[in-house]
Amino acid sequence: MNDRIFIEGIKFHGYHGLTRMERQIGVRLSVDVSLWIDLERSARSDSVRYTVDYRKVHERVVAIGRGSSHKLLESFVASLLDALFDEFKVDRIAVRVRKETPVLDGIVDSVGVEMVRAREEWAAR
Repeated sequence: MNDRIFIEGIKFHGYHGLTRMERQIGVRLSVDVSLWIDLERSARSDSVRYTVDYRKVHERVVAIGRGSSHKLLESFVASLLDALFDEFKVDRIAVRVRKETPVLDGIVDSVGVEMVRAREEWAAR
C-alpha cells in the first residue's frame, strides 16, 4: 500500500523527559504522523467517511502529548501508536517525535524518535 495521509509539525508543550525539569517545566515537541490506508474509495467518492480525518488525528496527538508524562520518547510514541491503531482503520503508522528544546550542553536543534509499525505486528506484540 503506497497511499498515505500525513500530518507534519504538530507542535505543543509537553512534559516528557528524563530530567525533573523536563517533566515539571516541559519542552516544546513536534510530532509527524503518517498513516497508510487505501485512498481509492475516498478519492472516487470525495467523502471523508472513507478516509482518515486528519483533524481527529491532530486532536488525538495533542491530547496524548499534553496528558501523562513519559520519561522516554519511545514510550510516548508507543502510546500514540496504541491510540491511533485503536481509533483509525489504517494498515501502517509512522510517528516521529522531536524535542525542539532538548536539555543538552550545547546547541542542538532537536532530538527525537521515530517508530514505524504495521497493524499486524503491533497487534501481535
